[in-house]
Amino acid sequence: MAPQLGKGEKPFHIVSPVLESLPLSKAAGTKVYMKLENVQPTGSFKIRGIGHFCQEAAKKSCHHFVCSSGGNAGLAAAFSAKKLGVPITVVVPSTTVPGTVRKLQELGAEVEVSGKVWDDANKRALELAQTEGQVFIHPFDHPLVWQGHSSLVQELKDSLDTKPDAILLAVGGGGLLAGVVAGLQQVGWQDVPIIAAETWGAHSFHAALEAGQLITLPDITSVAKCLGAKTVAARALECAQECQVISQVVEDKEAVQAMEQFLDDERMLVEPACGAALALLYTGRLQRLQVEGQLRTPLASVVVVVCGGSSIQLAQLQTLKSQVGLE
Repeated sequence: MAPQLGKGEKPFHIVSPVLESLPLSKAAGTKVYMKLENVQPTGSFKIRGIGHFCQEAAKKSCHHFVCSSGGNAGLAAAFSAKKLGVPITVVVPSTTVPGTVRKLQELGAEVEVSGKVWDDANKRALELAQTEGQVFIHPFDHPLVWQGHSSLVQELKDSLDTKPDAILLAVGGGGLLAGVVAGLQQVGWQDVPIIAAETWGAHSFHAALEAGQLITLPDITSVAKCLGAKTVAARALECAQECQVISQVVEDKEAVQAMEQFLDDERMLVEPACGAALALLYTGRLQRLQVEGQLRTPLASVVVVVCGGSSIQLAQLQTLKSQVGLE
């Protein structure tokens, strides 16, 4: 079901551009379209689902929002709360970059730091949300969030002449994956394969697929902190049974190299989580999947969701390069 808005109520996200990328097309050996979610008001796709959730929650006389996030989801929630005039507390892990904390505060959010990874911050947020009138905003695991994210696929259908032969995206907690699957089902594109990218050390979806059940990683060791959910949403596993979802895991080094290459190619700086999806194109994974028979040959076109990232800066890219041994 597509997001339903009240009369005169506009969503908080924009219809993001769909552009063909010549450098990515050359690397992948097929036409590549970019769905540019990095130009959303808060810098990532998260505003689609979280904005929709917040608009629905505000109709039910909530007094305060509580969200757990290492960055993008918190910024989407804080932006939505500000638009709606509802106070919000965002609980972040200690790994959250200071710039993100500052942005949250500038949006009027009260920020609390708790634990080392998102899972720790989420426990604290759930405690805070026990108070009456508080509404907990889950960053990825809620049907309203998936419903909001599904709007991305309707926009693809409106923009492209024909359906793509694959959609590439990054998986953290699984919210984007769940939303894209919902969108594909809505527009009748459920036969379009999804290639789901993660980095080693944040590969909770890949681990769950291999085990056939949810797996909790002992820790998040990847530099892609926005992929840092130790356990993926149960809905993500269900999606893999409803559509063709091909899981691919890349090294941190490949994700960071892809970030830098994409900056040179398309003049856009994105986070390592987005770099994981781009790395599938730059490292020849797409062609390998064709050789293995998992994707058709030839491919007419593919779409990569440039999920963006609100906390990335040039100085951070330099730090990441040295962390993964690129300098």
